[in-house]
Amino acid sequence: MSGIALAAAVAAGAVLLAVGFVLGRFAARRGGRDADPDLGTPVERATFHTLHTASLAAPPLRAGLTEETARRAARTLRSLLGTEALCLTDRGAVLAWDGPGEDHHRAHVPAQAAETLETGRSRSADSGCADPVCPLRWAVIAPLTGEDGVLGALVAYGSRESAVLVRAATEVARWVSVQLELAELDRSRTRMVEAEIKALRAQISPHFIFNSLAAIASFVRTDPERARELLLEFADFTRYSFRRHGEFAQLADELRSIEQYLALAGARFGDRLKVTLQIAPEVLPVTLPFLCLQPLVENAVKHGLQEREKGCRVTIAARDAGAEAVVTVEDDGIGMDPELLRAVLRGEHPAGAGIGLSNVDERLRQVYGTEYGLVIETGVGAGMKVTVRIPKYRPGVHPSAP
Repeated sequence: MSGIALAAAVAAGAVLLAVGFVLGRFAARRGGRDADPDLGTPVERATFHTLHTASLAAPPLRAGLTEETARRAARTLRSLLGTEALCLTDRGAVLAWDGPGEDHHRAHVPAQAAETLETGRSRSADSGCADPVCPLRWAVIAPLTGEDGVLGALVAYGSRESAVLVRAATEVARWVSVQLELAELDRSRTRMVEAEIKALRAQISPHFIFNSLAAIASFVRTDPERARELLLEFADFTRYSFRRHGEFAQLADELRSIEQYLALAGARFGDRLKVTLQIAPEVLPVTLPFLCLQPLVENAVKHGLQEREKGCRVTIAARDAGAEAVVTVEDDGIGMDPELLRAVLRGEHPAGAGIGLSNVDERLRQVYGTEYGLVIETGVGAGMKVTVRIPKYRPGVHPSAP
């Protein structure tokens, strides 16, 4: 979990406890000393009820502030505060209303909330209702904030002016704001992952595409059947690499794409490129981040054949290691200076080093945790061995991820 997400989670917990304490003290004053010891004190019961109710409102709010999410959260938030009515707004309109009085109060909400939306400060005021039987006599308007400032407002209506309602509504609005900030973090993470996949796709060099097509063309007359097979491999490889759905894939699918890549590379380099695959069948269903192995294989081919007339051998192995699958990509090529490698993994990308290794390393750490980055063994003239550890029994996203 990132520092921002951790701080947001801590803040959310603190807000909920504050709300529970406020409502609990209120319940204690009303409930006296006749609490059942088996059910806890009124303060404890109110706190537990607050936490449970808040947990019901959190999922829709984690999708952002929209009419649909506001509608799904409004009733729970009203129950959390125990108010006569409650509404949620964005900066321009009422998104959802729960409780009575909507027919003659809703139209006045934008004007009532304007000051709060402008200043970002909570305020309370007479509702201005002229209907003598309407229970909505007092309103508390609290801001809903995000990374870009005030996003909207929470408006809680009561039958009378109440300092408890002002405090509780303000704290609940802060908790809602934390959920909206976490939603923004989720969207930022999704955009970041999409950008990283685009960067990895960009690693599929135009030179590789050109050379693959040139190699296929060279077989059209001499070996038409081989040309046809390579063309199908090329079509499948590009279709898989540029697919638009899913952040994750099965190891079996990733390895199939790698085999297609190697078949195209083999058509170009011939006997100079020798490949060994050692794959344990039991790890084929393991899920891993999409397109995280192909850059490692491309790096092995590139550095394995660089400045070597006699060719190279690339070995790809995947084995079962209990709760993990371990994948290694090894070549016997020119290797890399360890200092240069450290610079690559820091994202400095010295000329010619590319972005594949650092991109894959960062994605693995984001998904599974810092202990799951790439392990690379190399030296000048000593080839390179890259090891990837993949948890087998975890979901695709690390539990501590935001």
